[in-house]
Amino acid sequence: MPTESRRLPVWVALGGAALIGVMTAVQARVNGQLGVRLEDGFVAAFISFASGLVLLTVISLALPGGRAGFARLASGVRERRIPFWMLCGGAAGALTVATQGLAVGIIGVALFTVGVVAGQTICGLVLDRLGYGPSGVVAVTTGRVLGGVLALAAVGIALTGGAVDAPLWMLVLPFAAGVGIAWQQATNGRLRQRVGTPLTATLVNFIGGSLCLLIAAGVHVALVGAPAALPTEPWLYVGGALGVFYIFLSAALVVHTGVLLLGLASVAGQLAASVVLDLVWPAPAGPGTGTALAMVAVALASVVVAAVPWRRRRAR
Repeated sequence: MPTESRRLPVWVALGGAALIGVMTAVQARVNGQLGVRLEDGFVAAFISFASGLVLLTVISLALPGGRAGFARLASGVRERRIPFWMLCGGAAGALTVATQGLAVGIIGVALFTVGVVAGQTICGLVLDRLGYGPSGVVAVTTGRVLGGVLALAAVGIALTGGAVDAPLWMLVLPFAAGVGIAWQQATNGRLRQRVGTPLTATLVNFIGGSLCLLIAAGVHVALVGAPAALPTEPWLYVGGALGVFYIFLSAALVVHTGVLLLGLASVAGQLAASVVLDLVWPAPAGPGTGTALAMVAVALASVVVAAVPWRRRRAR
């Protein structure tokens, strides 16, 4: 756990977490559109993750910190100081990117984010209370509980604001992805403490996620056949690079915020960006503008309630 002299100011940590959310929303729309164009969400997810892995490998080899971190990773695994479960964060990343490729092109970014909100909120509260994250046991205060309740209220607004013309599995998968994201952030944060750099923790995430998605895409292609052709627009392939940056950032910030607060702030950024994206580029089953704006307002309120260090006034 960082000492007070090394702890980031809360507004800096929360600003970085909100940026994670914005990048997540953009990545979701890019990967969702790639899945629509390929008519195969699994192949789209593998392309996104594999491109991120290539970029991250080059960066890790080029930077001294990356090479040193990988050396500490190898020795930690060999000497059993780094348990196997710390290497499994990539499975959650694979689920998230696969969900983007399968569902976001149909339900939109905002509705995808709604499911993620619910999963992150519930899992974040539990993980912080159990002390699973790198910052140890984080007290479940009244403010944090109310923040979680408000985040769930944003979910309710989205689901009751209009008819959702999408299969049930498209709504369940984002919830599962949200649970996985909260666990992934905590796991990557703990791995980052062992290897000394978020760069190596992110590399481990992309190696594991790429392997999971390679298997999933291979099975799917064997069953239904390969996509006819790859689209030529370069922007459809930036999802991997966005994933590299925001997973790296989450591994660096979670020790300063705790799992729940990181999730809530990133959700606020993700919701705000998703409203803009869905306004500019509406999806067939996305919520209306009024519903989306109300959802963002409640989610932002949840971050404020959870983040502000409410104190009782002393009696005079």
